[in-house]
This record gives sequence, structure tokens and C-alpha cells, in this order.
Amino acid sequence: MPANSKRDDNMTEVEFRIVNTEELPPIVISEGENKQPKVVINTYHRLWISLNRRVIAGIIDALQEKMDMILTSYLQEQYQFEIEDREFGEENGSM
Repeated sequence: MPANSKRDDNMTEVEFRIVNTEELPPIVISEGENKQPKVVINTYHRLWISLNRRVIAGIIDALQEKMDMILTSYLQEQYQFEIEDREFGEENGSM
């Protein structure tokens, strides 16, 4: 396993990169090369990251709630589409 990744038996592998560039924001979460999460920490902003380290750590709970809200809404929408497709199929005599 690469030194810049973290893996738990019950978790997805997350790639971590540390960069130092004026062009990127302090922290970026994106999709890595293997479709796995990638976290880039930009040490160019180390002072800002240091001052906000507890806030950044606390973002996890709020982020999880927002993601749950977005994904629940998406699933409800998809479920409604499925119901409508079934009703349309029944109205037209097909399955």
C-alpha cells in the first residue's frame, strides 16, 4: 500500500497528497485516479489550516449531514421515477 494512502478493512482507500502551491485552495477532496476519494492538503496555506484545524475537523459531521440530505433527496426522486415507470407500464399493458 502506498505511503500516502489510508485503508481500514471496513473503509474505502483514501489517497492523501501534500502539495505546496499558490494555485490550489487549502484542502481539496476529489475523485482520484482509481475512482477513490483523494484529499489534497496544500501547505502553502499552512497558517490558515493551522488556525482552522478544529473547525476543519468539525466539518465532518456537518458534511455528513449535508451529504445524507442530498443523497436521500436523490433516492426519493429516483424512487418516484420508478413508481411512475411502473404505473406507466401498467397503463400501457406492459411490464
